[in-house]
Amino acid sequence: MTRQYHLSSALLADGWSRHVNVSIADDGSIERVEQGVPPPDAERISGIVIPGMPNAHSHAFQRAMAGSAEFRTSAGDSFWTWRDAMYRLANRLEPDELQVVATQLFIEMLKAGYTSVAEFHYLHRRRDGSAYAGNNALWDAVRAASETTGISLTLLPTLYQSSDFGSVALKAEQRRFAMETDAFVRAVDDAARTRGPSRGGGSFVGAAFHSLRAVSEQTLRAATAQLRSIDPGLPLHVHVAEQNREVDSCRAHSGMRPIELLLQAGLLDRHWCLVHCTQATSAELRGVAATGAAVCVSISTEANLGDGFFAAPAFLKARGRLCIGSDSQSTVNPAEELRWLEYQQRLRRRRRAVLATAQLPNLGTRLWREAASTGAQALGQPAGAIAAGQRADWLVLDPSHPSLAGAPLEAALDHLLFAAADAAICDVMVAGRWVVKGGEHAAEGASRSKFAQLMQRLKSPD
Repeated sequence: MTRQYHLSSALLADGWSRHVNVSIADDGSIERVEQGVPPPDAERISGIVIPGMPNAHSHAFQRAMAGSAEFRTSAGDSFWTWRDAMYRLANRLEPDELQVVATQLFIEMLKAGYTSVAEFHYLHRRRDGSAYAGNNALWDAVRAASETTGISLTLLPTLYQSSDFGSVALKAEQRRFAMETDAFVRAVDDAARTRGPSRGGGSFVGAAFHSLRAVSEQTLRAATAQLRSIDPGLPLHVHVAEQNREVDSCRAHSGMRPIELLLQAGLLDRHWCLVHCTQATSAELRGVAATGAAVCVSISTEANLGDGFFAAPAFLKARGRLCIGSDSQSTVNPAEELRWLEYQQRLRRRRRAVLATAQLPNLGTRLWREAASTGAQALGQPAGAIAAGQRADWLVLDPSHPSLAGAPLEAALDHLLFAAADAAICDVMVAGRWVVKGGEHAAEGASRSKFAQLMQRLKSPD
């Protein structure tokens, strides 16, 4: 049965509008959007309705270490020393524990404004390195968490075969990540064929290559061709050019920088998403933009790990497509990711409103719309805008909240990003179903208790 909603104000695909009637089909897709008098059976929404934000890059298990590596171990603390702590966590989690962590994380995502998530998932094996018999219990744990919470999931099984450029063998602490190429492709194919309806916005499938140091160029080409034969539009993601050491190692091995190598391979198109690109030249970013591939930045994680700055002005000037993700879960807040996307440019350039344009002078509107639209495409999901044919993934902002007090409608997203109006998110819808009402998620009480008990166990000595 079609449901009717009357939105007092909303951000539509073509801009802000008032008195909007929206019809939503049983599957959660939007059938019609039009202005006018509300139908008599319409549910009235008096708040400010905006598209939910896709989270284009997440490692759910890392939520269990957020805040736990913020102390000095040596003068040389870096991404690489943090990675050792991450490996220790990765080698402790059992599937039921991963489900607890992911459930808590996905609730936090929904309450913060993420309505869908791409889970870049490279935990494939048992703790001893052996394969699971039958269904992969770690993959199933992530799926179960999305079902429980109602977030829309794009699972990205991730190929991870070597510890460095030149196909160096995996280290002992990386044994849970291993998968042969043919088995990987078959598993992605099986997951794509067997995915079915879910309580939320659906369960989607893509694939990822961990990085160019973890997958050889030959394997990258072969696996991409096989995956494209399964689905020409399958979302493909890869970490690339995150750290200087990675760039230097790639040049020493191949004579090219990582993004140069990807561009030379000729594989990139609009179904690819490159994660980080913090060590990219202007020429490389222009090359990526020309392919239509998206770049996902995770500013909170990139700052936490000391990765460096992403050259957002150059990429956007080249008409590059940009989205955001929570990555290591040091922060789970899309407004903060976008705020610091702008703030890091202000600090570098010593001026304000760097990423605004003459056509879109309101920074909040410009950045939110871009990240939502591009993020949805990176996830391979019909979301990211309030428009016919898109899924009804909505956030409702309370206009009476102090953070929005006196704000004109066109500045609502400026307040969301730059005046802490994420606190004004009161309701969240995924695929036409309310998953957060009045700031509360139905599963959060039980989830918090289970998560607290798990964290006590994980923080005890091995």
